[in-house]
This record gives sequence, structure tokens and C-alpha cells, in this order.
Amino acid sequence: MVAIDVKELSKSWGKTLAVDNISFQVKEGEVFGFLGPNGAGKTTTIKMLVGLTKPTSGSAYVSGYNIVEEPREVKKRIGVVPESSNLYDELSISQNLRFVSKLYHISSIRREQRIQKVLDTFQLNEYSNRRFAKLSKGLKRRTILAAALLHEPQIVFLDEPTSGLDVLSARNLRQVILELTESGVTIFLTTHYIEEAGQLCDRIALLVKGRIVEVDTPEALRDIVQDTPLLKISIANEQRLAPDDLQGIQAENIMLSHGEISILTQDIQGALSRVMEIATEKKITIHDIQTVKPGLEDAFIQLTGLSLESMRMEKEGKR
Repeated sequence: MVAIDVKELSKSWGKTLAVDNISFQVKEGEVFGFLGPNGAGKTTTIKMLVGLTKPTSGSAYVSGYNIVEEPREVKKRIGVVPESSNLYDELSISQNLRFVSKLYHISSIRREQRIQKVLDTFQLNEYSNRRFAKLSKGLKRRTILAAALLHEPQIVFLDEPTSGLDVLSARNLRQVILELTESGVTIFLTTHYIEEAGQLCDRIALLVKGRIVEVDTPEALRDIVQDTPLLKISIANEQRLAPDDLQGIQAENIMLSHGEISILTQDIQGALSRVMEIATEKKITIHDIQTVKPGLEDAFIQLTGLSLESMRMEKEGKR
């Protein structure tokens, strides 16, 4: 069964085309990843699918309901966890959950049962009377997710759920997401963390400048580059080396970042010889040389033409 069906969906903000004629389907019960750099159109896509903004053109159905013609029916069946908080700072966790339950018209008898259930699920009982503003980022994220699940939605939209969290909080939240899918909930996940998408998602759509460049499983995406060796060279004095210095190397992709040169190439020996020459010319120290099996990050680079650094960059006015 299809949980989300998107056909030629576009959205413009003035003269800016944020989402450009995208089409895809999400199956019931799967984790579908929307992967791309900030500004690629991920959040705008979610806003259209949950009824916060209307598409400029195209159509989409969520749980079988048209997002433009039947937005109320869509909202009954979805939960939304935005990147920024949608709860009230001055209210406690319990007060926020009670307020949200009333918005979803959960009956008074069932209300307390559902609140207790999500408090237990997200291990929030000991913090239930604490004001939202006083919570850590990890606790806030868990509370926002708890609020989104109060009415037992069929589909949950997660917009950058682990952004800004510490390692432990992010790991705990990923575990909660996996447990949700085991109960049959469909997850639509946007992220710019490639490793996270590889761990959580059944399928991934790669989005660049508002357009989908590929949709497939993490395994199938990795297979695209598995036959091409990846040369990794750890260096010192990186500031002496410019990306243009590496352009003469025969490779499918070259990246210089954080003291490491990554070269995706069939000609390992030729690439290594050229790097050694450049290192001598620039008086750069080479610490380590490895040939490794390419992964999902390397597939992303090859398919999109973007560097991993572009995935980490925060852009003002993100759409």
C-alpha cells in the first residue's frame, strides 16, 4: 500500500523555485529518507505534504487524501516533528501534552491514557512537571516527538530530528524512530546527515536544488560506487593546498576536507603518484594513506556532484 503519493509537485517562493517537479511514492510502514543539503527544498516539501503551504503545481496524496482538497483528513492521520520547536516554553511537558491532545480532540477518558503512554515511551515521567524552556535539547526533541504521536498517527514527518543534538541524545532518538516503524508507523524523514539516513531508511531520495536526482535503497546507492576504489590520504598543512591543485588527477570525484584528501578513482597508483608530487611541491606532510571501500557518502558525492561539506553548511533563509 502507498502512504504518500507525490506527482510532479512544485513550489515557488516569488522568483525562487524551491521544489521543482518532484515525483515519488512512500510505502506504508517504511522509513523514507529525504536527503540533501540545507536549502535543497526538504522543509518546503514537508510543509506542502502536511498542509502548511499550498503547492504551486502538481498533486500529492497522504493516506489517500488530497493535500489541497482534503487537508483536514490529512492532518487527522499525520504527526509532525518540525526542526524548530512547536510547543510552549512557559508550559510544562504535561501541560503541553494536554494542550496538544485537546487540539486533536482526544476524548477526556483516553487523553490521560495517551499522555501517560507517551511519557513512558519517551522516558519523560521524571521531567513531566518541568517547564519546556528549561529542558535540554534532547529532552525537548523527545517531548516534541511525544506530542506528535499523541493521536496515534499513521504517518510521522520528521524534519531534521537529530539536528543539534549530542551523540547520546541522537542515538536514543534514532532508536525511538526504529521502534515506531516496528509498530507499523510510516516515517518521512528529512536529514542532511548521510550516515543517519543510511542507518534508518528503507529508501532514500537524493534532493539537490529542489530536484530529485535518485531514489533507491541505501544498499543500491552504495552499489553505484562499489566498483571504484576510494583513496584516502591524511595530510598536514592543509592550508597550503587548494582544490585546484588536485584538478589534474584522473578521478570520478576528489574532495579536500579536514586534513584529508579523498579520491574516487580506478587509477589508484596514478592518483597517488600525483598527490606525492604535489605534496613535495607544496611542502605538505602525508600522515597516512589508505584504500577503502566506498560508502553511502561517496555515492552521494558522485550522484549529486556536491561535497559533504555542503551538507553541513547552514544557510540563511533555508527553504
